[in-house]
Amino acid sequence: MKDILKPIIVLTSICLIVTAFLAYINTVTSPIITAAEQKNAENARMEVLPQAKTFQKLDIKDLPENVLEVFRGDNDSGYVIIVQSKGYGGNIKLICGIKNDGSIENIKTLSHSETKGIGSKVTDNDSGYRDNYFNKTSDDYNSVDAISGATISSKAYKKAVGLAFAAFDKAKGV
Repeated sequence: MKDILKPIIVLTSICLIVTAFLAYINTVTSPIITAAEQKNAENARMEVLPQAKTFQKLDIKDLPENVLEVFRGDNDSGYVIIVQSKGYGGNIKLICGIKNDGSIENIKTLSHSETKGIGSKVTDNDSGYRDNYFNKTSDDYNSVDAISGATISSKAYKKAVGLAFAAFDKAKGV
């Protein structure tokens, strides 16, 4: 009986000590991680709408389903909209800066799960694909061509941009 209980007690004690240590580490690092995430989000907003110095989060009812957040830039600079759309490999999450005149200032991919080398051509912030959307409006963004071999990813990117325009239309009235 002793041979059975001793390993159980030792392993249970080790598990409890490790769990307590991990819980402590989590309480110490959680505020640091949250602050870093907020700083990264603020930097992304500044990148897609550089004319604004501060942003106000808007609470808008009846936004399209995959619109995650909408922010208004100060000094009538425009709006920043975070959207996601289902691509080939998973969700593509974008942040779009739309000027008050309704044209796209900038777009940045926040996260994606697209196939490396194919679908990621659409989502790569340095690929040049996103540049095709700069200064486009809700009337002409559909004219951007898909990347050959990455049609599903291209359509998802375009759908996300369309969702951003739909959110922009609702945000203008708030």
